[in-house]
Amino acid sequence: MGKPTGFLEFQRELPADRSPLTRIADWQEIHLHQSEADLKKQGARCMDCGIPFCHTGQLVSGMASGCPIHNLIPEWNDLVYRGLWKEALERLHKTNNFPDFTGRVCPAPCEGSCVLGINDPPVTIKNIECEIADHGWQNGWIVPEIPVKRTGRKVAVVGSGPAGLSAAAQLNRAGHEVTVFERADRPGGLLMYGIPNMKLDKKEVVLRRLKVLEAEGVKFVCNTEVGKNLPAEKLLKDFDAVILATGATKPRDLPIPGRELQGIHFAMEFLTANTKVVLDRHQNGNFISAEGRDVVVIGGGDTGTDCVGTSMRHGCKSLVQVEILPQPPLARAKDNPWPEWPKVYKMDYGQEEAAAKFGADPRVYLKTATKFEGDDQGHVKAVHTMQVEWTKNEKGQFIPKNVPGTEKVLPAQLVLLAMGFLGPEQPLLEALGIERDARSNAKADFEKYATNIPKVFACGDCRRGQSLVVWAFNEGRGAARECDRFLMGATDLP
Repeated sequence: MGKPTGFLEFQRELPADRSPLTRIADWQEIHLHQSEADLKKQGARCMDCGIPFCHTGQLVSGMASGCPIHNLIPEWNDLVYRGLWKEALERLHKTNNFPDFTGRVCPAPCEGSCVLGINDPPVTIKNIECEIADHGWQNGWIVPEIPVKRTGRKVAVVGSGPAGLSAAAQLNRAGHEVTVFERADRPGGLLMYGIPNMKLDKKEVVLRRLKVLEAEGVKFVCNTEVGKNLPAEKLLKDFDAVILATGATKPRDLPIPGRELQGIHFAMEFLTANTKVVLDRHQNGNFISAEGRDVVVIGGGDTGTDCVGTSMRHGCKSLVQVEILPQPPLARAKDNPWPEWPKVYKMDYGQEEAAAKFGADPRVYLKTATKFEGDDQGHVKAVHTMQVEWTKNEKGQFIPKNVPGTEKVLPAQLVLLAMGFLGPEQPLLEALGIERDARSNAKADFEKYATNIPKVFACGDCRRGQSLVVWAFNEGRGAARECDRFLMGATDLP
């Protein structure tokens, strides 16, 4: 694939980013583009490895290894190297409905399992994927593809995030009439309101795909919460099948003293309200500002980083990100071998921006919050923290244990809780009588997606729990396939 000696001749190169101190002044995407000549060289680094682990898409030690939607990576890398961009886009679209999304926000488990990455820096798969999609838009190759024939079957998709959109796109392609219900004022779910604009531009990237889906026949019904202002039983009556793709939106709380104080918010409250302001160009009553405030973000991961980047753009006074885990090593540890996801230290865009503004990575490791302290008006003014150490309990499980004498107080007028999610919100599942697993997710087998209620399917985070965007795309496509099989007796969907 590519140039046989390319991985020996060319070094891994990523596109440059806009300067951290420049980009925190706006909400534009942070990445710049590489020249076509440089992209061809990066495509040439894809070696003829024999067994391309990059598109295996399996769980290794509980983490994604390879591409969960099985992108044919070596094939489109070769096509890019040869300058065949349209053919590369066609190959990419075989497995991925939205490569312009994954090319921007996927953490790229494919690169973590790249065979070249055993000894050298891996192939720049994610960036090439994004550039293939962008070439498609620039050259007018991505256009609505309206089904030639309709089946007469009607399908409701509840939730318009990654899983819901991929399910809707595939079912519409099969000829079914698809209606997507979304409780927010705009479709897109996590892609619209959970990921900030500087990572995924809403108007230039998300909305253009939504317009194509609408032109292809997908109907979006917004400001509609099934089970609340639309009875759940009406879906069962009016549609031949229902796919639940509501996500895992119940946030993990931190019930420590002082939690009731004002100024303590879940990350998604902060991020959603901010994106609405960016899109609407005016503030509303839900907007939460970090301007001029000492901000403490509790929790790592992508959501924590997005809180950091958003706070930087607001003009926060200071910022600390509290992480309960230890700082990762600079290189793979012996107990983290290839092709596992490499758990190594890196500074994401938000930490880079905080470091550029305040002089250091804002993360403090092996710390936990023990108490929130308030002022006379009932507003948070400080976060009390303590060092932790990880020890094994009587069951052999690692648990954090506070270390006496390591207390530290952080000033904070805004605290953002970014500690992950516990599962889907329950009212809709209860209204439909959906059986749940031990973690409160909708119970449905992987690759089958059928719930205990006839003609109701579940996919994405509401079925598997909080996970990667690319797993949601995998499950949305899979649920569409099984739903099509249910409706028609057989299916041609992949």
